[in-house]
Amino acid sequence: MSCKTLKLLEYDVVRNRVAALSHSAEARERLLLEEPLYETDAVKNLKNDVFQIVTKINAAGNEPHGTLPEIEAFLPKLNVEGTGLSIEEAYATGKFVLEGAAVIRWLGTDSMLTQGIPDCTKIPEIIFAVLDKDGNMRKLPRLRAIKQRITSLSAEIQNRAAAYTTASDTRNMLQSNNASVRDGRVVLALKANFKGRLRGIVHDVSSGGQTIFIEPEDIVEKNNELLIQQRNLEAEILAVLREMTIEIKPYYQALCEFFENVMRLEMLRAKAHYSVKNVFAKDGNALILKQARHPHFGASAVPIDLIMNDLRAVIITGPNTGGKTASLKTAGLFALMNQAGLALPAAEGTILPVFDGVFADIGDEQSLAASLSTFSAHISNISGIINDSTEKSLVLLDELGSGTDPVEGCAIAMAVMDHLIETKCRLLVTTHHGALKNYGWTHPLVENASVEFDTTLLAPLYRIVMGIPGESRAIEISRRYGLLPDIIEKAKTYIESGSADVSALIAGLKEKHLALDQATREFNERERDFKEALRKSDLKELRLRQKEAEIKSGSVGTLRALLSESRKTLENLVRELKENGVSREETLKVKEFLRNLEDSVQNETAKLELFEEDLREKTGEGEKMPGTFLPSQPIPPAQQQEFKAGGVVLAGDKKARGILRRRAKNDAWVVEVGFVSMTYPEKDLIIAVDDSKLQKNISVTVDYTSNIKPVAELNVRGMRLQEALETLQKQIDAAVISGLTGFSVVHGKGDGILSQGIHGFLKNQGAVSDYYFSRPELGGAGRTEVILTI
Repeated sequence: MSCKTLKLLEYDVVRNRVAALSHSAEARERLLLEEPLYETDAVKNLKNDVFQIVTKINAAGNEPHGTLPEIEAFLPKLNVEGTGLSIEEAYATGKFVLEGAAVIRWLGTDSMLTQGIPDCTKIPEIIFAVLDKDGNMRKLPRLRAIKQRITSLSAEIQNRAAAYTTASDTRNMLQSNNASVRDGRVVLALKANFKGRLRGIVHDVSSGGQTIFIEPEDIVEKNNELLIQQRNLEAEILAVLREMTIEIKPYYQALCEFFENVMRLEMLRAKAHYSVKNVFAKDGNALILKQARHPHFGASAVPIDLIMNDLRAVIITGPNTGGKTASLKTAGLFALMNQAGLALPAAEGTILPVFDGVFADIGDEQSLAASLSTFSAHISNISGIINDSTEKSLVLLDELGSGTDPVEGCAIAMAVMDHLIETKCRLLVTTHHGALKNYGWTHPLVENASVEFDTTLLAPLYRIVMGIPGESRAIEISRRYGLLPDIIEKAKTYIESGSADVSALIAGLKEKHLALDQATREFNERERDFKEALRKSDLKELRLRQKEAEIKSGSVGTLRALLSESRKTLENLVRELKENGVSREETLKVKEFLRNLEDSVQNETAKLELFEEDLREKTGEGEKMPGTFLPSQPIPPAQQQEFKAGGVVLAGDKKARGILRRRAKNDAWVVEVGFVSMTYPEKDLIIAVDDSKLQKNISVTVDYTSNIKPVAELNVRGMRLQEALETLQKQIDAAVISGLTGFSVVHGKGDGILSQGIHGFLKNQGAVSDYYFSRPELGGAGRTEVILTI
């Protein structure tokens, strides 16, 4: 990637904005020098890292915002024998580690972003044992005596100087009542005419010669001692700093690694703050921009859409100042930003490949010094692009073929495009040449596009319309910018009729394209309305089935209450009949009637339970629906059940219908359920009413010669109705043979032909006990659940 391309696409402006969001001057410098990545995995990892920090910024409100001091320049001093950090350097190092550790804690020590970063918290402990939080030396015991002597000497010197300003014999000799300092020594401002009256050392003379700055003899010795003590203090401070540096030295490698990691995190954090309100492009082979807004234009940017799925090239035509070049720059800049790990000012659905290079020839690079005309400058750039581009490159060519004879320019432009398309790179071209528009129509890997123009306002709209070439609108643009009307009319007379015919054709195509867009929008709206109506219909059906369950449960409850009352009444009657001498045979008949009634209630209860379970599956609920009856509720006392071989029972939690075959050990029975014999405890069995009393006989015709195995989900999408029904018949046969209790059929929605035909077919199948559309989240009207007769 050349620096020229980055500059042409104004990537440096984005880079400057990102760098300004960093809390570290050193991270800003690195961001200003950073270029986009060109390896797919590296770009993917970078975007993932930035996305993690964006998520953290949006979720947490405790982000640290402390400034990270600059330390890179003096870090090597820690690895040099005999050197020591200055107070400022030591303070910056400690502050950097504390602020960097705060960023790491904010991101989370368990985050992949912070894994492997060494712990350097010992370094600020060492530093701030010597310095305070403001970066000043602490009052260390080893410095206390020297500081006290310095304080005492300073006070004594000030007192001696004050004596001169208050004494009557010397007060009038002085220009000022306050002592001054020259070269670190206290002096008096003596009037020049009293030069010989006060003995001492002259340090300075005022510019006018009227004042002499003199150090009196009795202050000289004190100033000398003060200077010695100050030098002693400085030497002791250097010794303290040197010892502190020696303590830090073992952490040198860890500190260097910590520094690099904090720089990495700080650069990622700056990119994340830039990306907070934008959208990350998805990775893919297509180049799709949705509502893409050039980042330099801010709120005034007009969003553009650009779609290149299998296309290798798009030719953008249209009026001058219409946004053709801006569209080219937007696409190129978005590619660079994406590969720098930045989110884009665009809508969801934006997709960008990872390019191994972005090459651009944009603008006029005419140069008199280099003897380059407009055309030769373009050709020189294009030659370099052809040599460097590959099938993974993005190439942007502005005004291809311009600057020379239109016929020859078009020929060269088409030849260049042929070569680049053969290279399989992605190519975006802008032009005004009509021949290139025709090239876009005829080439299968190229598509025309245009920028819209408002013919009423005579102004461009800056929006891209895919599939339609644009007109240059030179006449309208010239009129808008003040060209004389006579010249405009004269220009019209020179336009050949053929050109006018082409313009009319393009205008007609554009109108049809807009009409098609409007029809597509209306179709999408109707499709949304249909889906919503279908969803409401599914919900209504589920509510009706729930209501049906409530009604059934009420009926069973009433029947149970009646059974309980009837039992009491009948038992009273039996007792009275016995007392009156009724035979045992008649009493047994009454009890048999009562037992049959109880069996009926239990059978209905089991059916209701199965129905409610089916309904819960449809509604996605795992608990009992309000107001319904579950068989687990207490059952009124009933006569002891009598089990015998050959009897029909409801077995287990699922109340599966089966036949008692023989008694097993430990109060259990062997029950034949379907084709399988299983052992159930007697307490899990309920005597059922004979099928002949509850339901009609079912006759099922099955093809036992078929080797087709049943599936849990049968997909018939794309089949004709007859083929789908034949496939469904084989599925039912195989399911019955295998003991499958149900399956689903995926037929899609479409025009409803498949779903209606399948439902009509299932309605007449004896082996099918029920069928209905799936829940909305499982496919709704595009999928049917089939329940087989057990």
